[in-house]
Amino acid sequence: MDALSTILETTRLRSVVYSKFPLAAPWGLDIVQDENSQFWRLVSGSCTIGSPDGRIIEMAEGDLVFVPHGTAHWIGNNATSLRMPSPEFVKARRAGLPVFNGGGDVTTLIAGHFEFDYLPLHPFLKDLPPIIHIKQYGTENQLLLKQVTQLMLEELNNERPGSSITLKCLSEIMFINIIRAYLEQAVPNSGFLSALNDPRISKALKLMQDSPQNDWTLQSLASAIGMSRSVFFNQFKKLVHETPLSYLTNWRIRQAQKLLMTDNSNISQIAANVGYQSEAAFNRVFKSKIGQTPAVYRRSKFLK
Repeated sequence: MDALSTILETTRLRSVVYSKFPLAAPWGLDIVQDENSQFWRLVSGSCTIGSPDGRIIEMAEGDLVFVPHGTAHWIGNNATSLRMPSPEFVKARRAGLPVFNGGGDVTTLIAGHFEFDYLPLHPFLKDLPPIIHIKQYGTENQLLLKQVTQLMLEELNNERPGSSITLKCLSEIMFINIIRAYLEQAVPNSGFLSALNDPRISKALKLMQDSPQNDWTLQSLASAIGMSRSVFFNQFKKLVHETPLSYLTNWRIRQAQKLLMTDNSNISQIAANVGYQSEAAFNRVFKSKIGQTPAVYRRSKFLK
């Protein structure tokens, strides 16, 4: 499995498609800070988004805006429209009350969010910019986004058995293609996404992620990818923003979190599976990273 797929599997990507929104001008929403990543896909019409970094984004049909960190932002038919707080909008829709049906030009949006388990967030997620604007179709990944959107619309317009699961799967495919399209548009030269684009650093990530139980050292990792120890250390730290062995420790703890929730093995076996021969050492590192011992963490998750 490639490095990004392993990361997404371990962070437990989950998604929710809210609905298809037809909004008649004038309309506007103030989106409050949220712990989940949000997306807006413009199906028809036009709209404007005020990004978290202060930019004004004019969306065209087919465009998608992704807010990775759930940062507060606004969206409306134009920048001067009066805006309703998003919690009030959600409450009104659930109550079946008419909202934004003033008779002006109609904009249709698909909206939803992505959730990730296991804090702290993986550096892949932390390194994403405040907002990502994917422009309408052109590249292969943008065309795939178009096809996914069309399939979503079919499910939203014609609810059938299994529609909710289908929408969930389609939105997870959408997330992957958002990242691919962003890499095509932005080509970041630093941060975790640039590490995934570096063949040797990406190989080192894959080695650690696929085999966290191995007794990896800086030298053994550098040798495995054909780099000198010092060049590997410096390049990895520049791109990933942490040292190779720090990344390995954090990855082992993320894997342990997953196993504690999904595997019935005892804690000493889980410790060995993620590279700790001593249960005591594993307990110390886990508590320093998560704030709880593995046993307490496991109990707290099963009690929810």
